Amino acid sequence: MRILYLDAFSGISGDMFLGLALDLGLDLAQLKNELSRLPFEGYRLSAERQLRQGISGTYLSVEAEDDHPHRHWRDIDAMLEASNLHPDDKKLSRRLFSRIAQAEGKIHGIAPEKVHFHEVGAVDSIIDLVGAAVSLRLLGVQKLICSPLPLGRGLVQCAHGSFPLPAPATLELLRGAPVLPDDCDKELVTPTGAAIAAELGSFEAMPAMKLSAVGYGLGTRHLQDRPNVLRGMLGEIDSPAGLETDRISVLETHLDDCPGEWMGALCQQLMEAGALDAAIAPLTMKKGRPGFALTVLCELGREKELAELILRGSSAIGVRFSQSRRFKLNRQCAEIELEGSRIRVKLISLGDEPLRITPEFDDCQRLARTLGRPLPEIYRRVELAAAHLLNLQ
Repeated sequence: MRILYLDAFSGISGDMFLGLALDLGLDLAQLKNELSRLPFEGYRLSAERQLRQGISGTYLSVEAEDDHPHRHWRDIDAMLEASNLHPDDKKLSRRLFSRIAQAEGKIHGIAPEKVHFHEVGAVDSIIDLVGAAVSLRLLGVQKLICSPLPLGRGLVQCAHGSFPLPAPATLELLRGAPVLPDDCDKELVTPTGAAIAAELGSFEAMPAMKLSAVGYGLGTRHLQDRPNVLRGMLGEIDSPAGLETDRISVLETHLDDCPGEWMGALCQQLMEAGALDAAIAPLTMKKGRPGFALTVLCELGREKELAELILRGSSAIGVRFSQSRRFKLNRQCAEIELEGSRIRVKLISLGDEPLRITPEFDDCQRLARTLGRPLPEIYRRVELAAAHLLNLQ
């Protein structure tokens, strides 16, 4: 498994992360090509090698010609959904902006869909966040791990005026993450950097690995006590029999007074909110009452958000949660064209061994209805059309 470990001793920002990816070997032209799938222009991406207190690394610059930084989250989300980004990049990008919208909504006391992005809605921030998702895929990173993050102190100027450091959005994004107090009077961790680390990565000790590359992404701060760089280590770790491993959270609750139709709607809502899986099982509870067991799997850091959905959308008055490790097969998203329709598929493999293709149900069902053909027939045709992607022919 390919691991990217972030040594964030000097903090993290979106441009530092992209600079690091380029320093680790990501091709700038390839990054530009992937970002050109976004439905806007008027920006220039450039990179150059510079020094920060004697350390050589890559500094990435995004220059917008005519920026319109004030964008609603729903508008950015719709733009990403309608874009021609790779399916994996689109999914991760939308997760990043959703995470920031949740944080901003809580700070300002409004619903996430009403959040009006200022700095994060600017072209350079959109490029930073989408570029982070693109970079992880192009570098083949299967797991992102980050060190504890240092939080400076003082004030920062933003669209709403002077805010204390760490910025409120940064703190909200880092709920549940390990942080360290720092006497630096500069903003070491930006909201975009916090979103990348907290949403796409996990906070663990650096694993034993075979080191393949070391890179440095340069920031713009002039610090007295350290170079303003984000150091990254790219390497490989062994997984049993080619299996991948990760850590997830498990949320559970038992219900004996909840209408069944609520449960179906709640599971759909949980999946749309980013749960990895949601399942309902019948139970016989105290006094012989029939009930339900609701089990939800989610990525680390999403527990509170999904627990609130459960508590609001059911009769539950408590939700248990715990962490669990799992083995998993490698999954890659792809698209094929069949009868003029784009169909999403998952390519499943065990290490280098291709196993199977899983078509996306919603896409297949829509095509089956359009053509007036049985759903199993559409599944078979999609699997045949996608076989070359997994070398199953």
